[in-house]
Amino acid sequence: MKKARALPEAKIRKAVTDFLKNFPFFETLTSEELLIAVEHINFLEVEPKTILFREGDDADSVYFVIEGKLDVIKESARKGSKSEYVLISTLSQGRSIGEMSVIDKTPRSATVRVREKAVLASLKADGFDLLLLNHPKVGIKILKGITRLLSMNLRKTSARLAEYMLPVS
Repeated sequence: MKKARALPEAKIRKAVTDFLKNFPFFETLTSEELLIAVEHINFLEVEPKTILFREGDDADSVYFVIEGKLDVIKESARKGSKSEYVLISTLSQGRSIGEMSVIDKTPRSATVRVREKAVLASLKADGFDLLLLNHPKVGIKILKGITRLLSMNLRKTSARLAEYMLPVS
């Protein structure tokens, strides 16, 4: 193998912005707007079996899966004094989790555990608030992306719920 050298910062930023453009949050942003958003995004690597957050925890960021897999786990009805947990979903590259946290900051509605080593990007609620304050055009575009994603998820959930409902007479 030839001697490797570090990529210039400009190439790294372009690769990151090109990748983030694939997430619904950011798909309407221009390259310049993505560079503004990236200033508020952190990147982390997480080992398998790590709990990213637990149901009921304070919510302060949304996460984007760049690599790896995350399990979304929900506490179900209690049987006796023992809680039971169900796997709601497994998220992989290109998916996000915790979208509501940057809007309503209510406690987490599920637990997220790392299934496979993951590389994640995160946008904290206070970073999003700064985007809205200092770059309202960028913040509004991201907010619309969040709204589209939440609306799509609500429609899917409604369709799944309808499968379990009794028919109307």
